[in-house]
Amino acid sequence: MRTAPAPAGESPRRELGAFLRSRRERLKPKDVGLPDAPGRRTPGLRRAEVAELAGISVSWYTWLEQGRVRTSAQVLRAVSRVLRLDAAETAHALSFAEESRPPADAPTWVSPNLLTLVQSMTPNPAVVLDPYWDLLAWNAGYAALLTDPARLHPKQRNLLWLVFRWPPARTLLADWEPEARALLGQFRSRAARRPNDPRFAELVGELLSDGEAARWYERRETAGFQPSVRRFRHPAVGELRLRYVKLAAVDEPGHHFLAYLPDDRHSEDALRRLRPRG
Repeated sequence: MRTAPAPAGESPRRELGAFLRSRRERLKPKDVGLPDAPGRRTPGLRRAEVAELAGISVSWYTWLEQGRVRTSAQVLRAVSRVLRLDAAETAHALSFAEESRPPADAPTWVSPNLLTLVQSMTPNPAVVLDPYWDLLAWNAGYAALLTDPARLHPKQRNLLWLVFRWPPARTLLADWEPEARALLGQFRSRAARRPNDPRFAELVGELLSDGEAARWYERRETAGFQPSVRRFRHPAVGELRLRYVKLAAVDEPGHHFLAYLPDDRHSEDALRRLRPRG
């Protein structure tokens, strides 16, 4: 059964309910130790089965999927165990707990100290992102590896836009599909907490105009950040292996510093030879 993506402006409760339903429907009774009775029509587990295994009432779980109630982290942990959610999916579910709060608005400026850090990383690519993953600051190494954000429309200076809507990304990123899906999963978890935020809504609308992004978004896939080595196939210097490092800016809540560090000598030499391109 296919579930439609949550439209911009949908409440967090309804988003959580739709997410839980999609995970319930992907399970089979045998996955949780229940017999698979013949003639069963319900895709996946029944709500009553999830409720019993989680130790909550059927009515409460039904209301939870319908987006009618708020709930606690304790209940969501129990439901997550029953639904066999992985670590990223569990974290996504817990972000909707009644005691959690949406993140405060991040500043729109970047401090001189952070700007200095970004520039000092050259030739290693570095960038500062806000909560929407809009690019606030970058160095020459970043412009050389991808494209100079200064040449893009301000609304296009966004990490998701570059990955999904900037055509060279699909050949530049050697493992484009898994990288793009993971990035989209991380973004979905963030956007779900700010359903009425116009910038998130704008980005979702842009993403859903891409067929692959729309298909993955429909599946309600979520992901957490994982440090990794990313492979690039650059037209000027060939293949690079770069370690992806992400740090939170403590004195600028909501901002993150990202850097790509060479994983081998060839990549280190290649970054030195790169020059910014349009």
